[in-house]
Amino acid sequence: MSTVTAMPIGPGGTRYKEVKEAMLAALTEQEWKGGEVIPSEKKLADRFGVSIGTLRKAIDELCAENILIRHQGLGTFVAQHRRDRHFFRFFRVARRDGDRAYPVVTLVNFKRAKSAPAVAARLGINDGTRLFVFTNALALHDKVVVIDTVMLPETKFPGLTESMLRGRPNTLYNFYQDAFGINVTSTDERLRIGRASELESKLLEIEAGAPVLEVERVAYSINQKPVEYRITHINTEEYEYIAGTSKSSDI
Repeated sequence: MSTVTAMPIGPGGTRYKEVKEAMLAALTEQEWKGGEVIPSEKKLADRFGVSIGTLRKAIDELCAENILIRHQGLGTFVAQHRRDRHFFRFFRVARRDGDRAYPVVTLVNFKRAKSAPAVAARLGINDGTRLFVFTNALALHDKVVVIDTVMLPETKFPGLTESMLRGRPNTLYNFYQDAFGINVTSTDERLRIGRASELESKLLEIEAGAPVLEVERVAYSINQKPVEYRITHINTEEYEYIAGTSKSSDI
């Protein structure tokens, strides 16, 4: 893979912003991958033709956005989605007594479909674009509580198969990063009341059409590019959704 060359850096207080954009371009091209250390500050400052102070300001913003992570004495690394580090930043379902558990995830189905206009608009793609669509059932404390329906553009996830999803060794966003070089850095979520479908009613053990909490999510990669559309239905009889701001994810 070719190395992203330094972009022209303009004068004034925006210099660190331009350095940041150049580093984001390098990350998008996977010059530096998840879990890898980036070059030293001196090398990067020389590459972009700026001072160490300007370079550090750009890195500070990338760290604040959970795109990079500093490890004292080791260097600065590209953030990697691991369950033990970031999981509950995005998985916000907890039992009403406050207990938060890791879910057991079961892949229910997997298919290909054409994107509907509303989904295409959220993903920034053309109507009818081919998608991978799959459903996961998430069990907490030995009972299915959450149903996720996930939609991914085929062009961003070429070669994805059902067996790959079933055999993934880690969280879904870690899988995106390792298998496809897609680093989810933020999400946009909208909450409303939905109704359980026939399939969801069976999995959640509630009546079809029963009210459930519906969470619509768009996940974004570096440079705020939408990469995933997800509809989540939650049985809130014993569980609740804890709102918060997220910049890095895991499930």
